[in-house]
Amino acid sequence: MADRKKIEITQTGSGIRQTKRQQETLRALGLGRIGRTVVHSNEASIIGMVKKVSHLVSVKEQE
Repeated sequence: MADRKKIEITQTGSGIRQTKRQQETLRALGLGRIGRTVVHSNEASIIGMVKKVSHLVSVKEQE
């Protein structure tokens, strides 16, 4: 498990006109401002959250 891949998530869209659930998902990912970037492990729970707000974020895999 130590060699688990990491993903870099960058917020590209505003959460202002989104549903409350999408806004809370952005906050749970550690985002909140356009341009902010966080690194998370590539787990099923994180991938599910990213899919819910895929129109507001961009994702890159890290090595």
